[in-house]
Amino acid sequence: MNRAACRAYLRDLQRFGIKLGLENITKVLASFGDPHLSFPSIHVAGTNGKGSVCAMLTEILALHGFKVGLYTSPHLVRIEERIRVGRAKIPARDFCRLTGKVKLRIGRLLARGALEAHPTFFEVLTLVALLYFREKKVDIAVLEVGMGGRFDATNIVTPLVSVITSVSKDHQEHLGATISRIAFEKAGIVKPCVPVVCGAGAPAASRVIKDIALEDESPFFDVFDRENALVVARKGGRFAFRYSFFGEAFHLQPGLLGEHQGRNAAVAAAAATVLGWVWRPLDKKTIVKGIAAARWEGRLETAAKRPLVLLDGAHNEGGAAALAAYLKERCSTPPVLVFAMMKDKAIRRVVSLLFPLAKKVVLTSIPYSRAAAPAGILRAARPFRGKVAVEPSLRAAVALAKSAAGPRGIVVVTGSLFLVGAFKRLARNG
Repeated sequence: MNRAACRAYLRDLQRFGIKLGLENITKVLASFGDPHLSFPSIHVAGTNGKGSVCAMLTEILALHGFKVGLYTSPHLVRIEERIRVGRAKIPARDFCRLTGKVKLRIGRLLARGALEAHPTFFEVLTLVALLYFREKKVDIAVLEVGMGGRFDATNIVTPLVSVITSVSKDHQEHLGATISRIAFEKAGIVKPCVPVVCGAGAPAASRVIKDIALEDESPFFDVFDRENALVVARKGGRFAFRYSFFGEAFHLQPGLLGEHQGRNAAVAAAAATVLGWVWRPLDKKTIVKGIAAARWEGRLETAAKRPLVLLDGAHNEGGAAALAAYLKERCSTPPVLVFAMMKDKAIRRVVSLLFPLAKKVVLTSIPYSRAAAPAGILRAARPFRGKVAVEPSLRAAVALAKSAAGPRGIVVVTGSLFLVGAFKRLARNG
């Protein structure tokens, strides 16, 4: 399959939308000889922090000399970003070759009635990732859940360790309206007798996950219980953290910005420690180095200076709260926001967290069917109308924001990872 045909096929798949369930992917994987059984894995679910924790774990394992497969979502600029070995993205030719292979196999299975429906966009990408990791003979794979956990396509694995990061409200139309219900869906990745590392944070979420782990006789490790303390400090103008995990002290300085990355670093350190108990020994100093070396695009990423341009895909209430905390703590002058969101997100809550901190907000458009129109966001931002401008062209919105900030000011592009990706494409194309 050439690149144009590959892109057209994947675009067409998105019309199937989101269809949670494991039956289809299980049948297709079986037809390929179950590639996911050819390597061990770590499975990471959660509302926010999944990508950062996956990046940290991948760096930790790579520094130990292991060949590590990494599967994440969404991508920012190129779809190949979702599938990596170490830091290297899957080459486009391999991505298209494997996508063609998956398409052909699905067609055959549909023709003989072995599948009830065509697999979704995310299921196809998961199949491509697992086939690629088998081809590359990875030592271990780090797999990020796409949505929820219980019926996510990645949940066909039985990992060495199940990891759950923060739990807050997001995708409520699919996962439920309460923290407890969302936590139940996230806890769907728990497997019998497989250790669970839980950094959910919210007590209601932690209780649900712990109860499910106990039912499955899965050892449960609460990253932030009374024995496992996280202490925040400052070091060289950045955050540093002291984390104690069952008597083992870690001095952590994440390469990723923001106080919230201390919590993600603690989850990664705890998960790596437990992995070392059940798989291969992992060195504490190398765990700390891996957390410091990890990078993850679109999370308080510096894109330019004079003015300083930060990219952060704060697309839900938890992400917006983390960004707001960083802006309050680290910004000496109110930032100018370039802002867009998906219409199925908690727009009012995110607006109420971020807009009060801004000098000016420029609402813009992104070319996705799920994107909220700027006019819709403006209605949700009624109390802040005096400092809100609408500029549908992203290029013009960025120019307006930079002008409003001035050379010594701060521009923050936020509200959606899709907006961050659109900004990156714009910057790359000039």
